[in-house]
Amino acid sequence: MNTTVLQVQGLKKNYGPRQAVREISFSVHAGELLGLLGPNGAGKSSTLGMVAGLSAPDAGSVSVGGIGLAQDEAGYKARIGLVPQDIALFEDLPAQTNVELFGALYGCPKPRLRQRAAEVLEMVGLADRARDKPASFSGGMKRRLNIACALVHDPELLLLDEPTAGVDPQSRNAIFEQLEALKRAGKALVYTTHYMEEVERLADRVLIMDHGQLLASGTLPELYRQLPAAQTLQLEVEDAARLDLAALRALVGIKKAELRGSQLHIGLDELGTGSQLVLQALAAAGVAVRHLSSGRANLEDVFLSLTGRQLRD
Repeated sequence: MNTTVLQVQGLKKNYGPRQAVREISFSVHAGELLGLLGPNGAGKSSTLGMVAGLSAPDAGSVSVGGIGLAQDEAGYKARIGLVPQDIALFEDLPAQTNVELFGALYGCPKPRLRQRAAEVLEMVGLADRARDKPASFSGGMKRRLNIACALVHDPELLLLDEPTAGVDPQSRNAIFEQLEALKRAGKALVYTTHYMEEVERLADRVLIMDHGQLLASGTLPELYRQLPAAQTLQLEVEDAARLDLAALRALVGIKKAELRGSQLHIGLDELGTGSQLVLQALAAAGVAVRHLSSGRANLEDVFLSLTGRQLRD
């Protein structure tokens, strides 16, 4: 689907002298999940808060389904479902009542509300706990109930701010499966996280943020193409003083060679041929290899290349 659901243009947000968001622009289409990736404090939640209408931007505009927040706030917010970073539930009310209450706040027609609440509880796997109170739920179940509350009015756009924080692996996988089903149903989703493995599994496109700025955007293959090397080789070596890093970097297909203590990090175009050349060069130099591992480039490498630091630093 190519229908544009969310359009963001030039969003800015300052908190005193601190620039939390610096002129961010992006769009999201129906049936697409956009991953907003960056470390804590990158500006992801501030961006999502402005898109959700929870805070006013200092500059820029946002529209959902062609309706701008400034022109029709009620119509705009009716098209959005928000799953906040912090659990937002009434712990002593039954799950079904929670969903119905959020539906009423979103303006769902009363005759339809009870049936719709039952539908979304079924969707998130909580139909059998409809009469139970969230106070008795696990963290993962509360997260799923929050998703149900955000979906009850059938929004075009779902905003999820770190929705797997504090949940167990089984609940995380259940949430992932629900989000993938929503994509197939044509929903547009924006998903903020600092876990690259979540974005790699879920996202159709990724925006990488840091210090309020948009550093890069694109599909995973497009982002990986920004790296000097697509494959990586890590070797634990003996007699590291014998290494000639310049000679290694001169080998065909080798993009980088860095020594960190006894760890030799190699970036290369093609793993099979490149590994053979590196091992031959090390053997000729009398450098023994104690351990070897390989892998492909990932979003951590992209972030490191863009910022010079690790994603979770």
